[in-house]
Amino acid sequence: MTKIYLGIKNENIPGTILNRANMGGVTGLEFLKKIFFITDGIMLAQVREISGVDGTTLQNWVKRGWVLNPINKTYNIDMLARILIINMMRDTVQLSRISFLLRFINGEVGNKDDDIIPESKLYDYICTISDRLTDEHSDQNIDINEIIEECIQDYSERLPGDRARLVAALEIIITAFYTSMIKHHIDGLLKNIENNNYKKTNVKKVLNSSNDCLTDTSKLKILPELSSSNERKE
Repeated sequence: MTKIYLGIKNENIPGTILNRANMGGVTGLEFLKKIFFITDGIMLAQVREISGVDGTTLQNWVKRGWVLNPINKTYNIDMLARILIINMMRDTVQLSRISFLLRFINGEVGNKDDDIIPESKLYDYICTISDRLTDEHSDQNIDINEIIEECIQDYSERLPGDRARLVAALEIIITAFYTSMIKHHIDGLLKNIENNNYKKTNVKKVLNSSNDCLTDTSKLKILPELSSSNERKE
């Protein structure tokens, strides 16, 4: 049983650098179908624009067997979905472990016979679960597995045990995705502190200003030292 604090939201479509609002609010399979509305395959440059992953990295993933070789230099809907799934986890999970996880779900890349789910559908589940977690339960700790089970009710396993494999994998992917979001949130907070020029002298002044700080913590406030160009006008 995994529980997670979900007070942080992602404005981008999972695994992409595209703002969801700018894409009409779509996500998951609806987003993928929008990309592939008039074509069955997209070029490397388009994958790069969607995912933010540079071409060299993508080609390296292909060479290592993590992503299927493009067909006639194009990537289909399941190839893109796989790339986005890798991308949403790679900040917090080693690529070799991500590769292991994807093999756990769908066996060897390019072999559909051992797949338990199309990767475009897997991506759709991930996005649906992500939406459910943030939209309905953003202010409390919840059990991810309960939401996963609710979101994959339409899944039909080919062989006994497929559903359990899918649930286990989704728990890892969702947890990794939110860990990545938390990491980016922390980076943003640190950047804000750096940009506001917080200095140790401010802390020392507050700590030494009055003995009341030892008994009344409400008086302990650390304020950013504003730059001369942004001085507060009295």
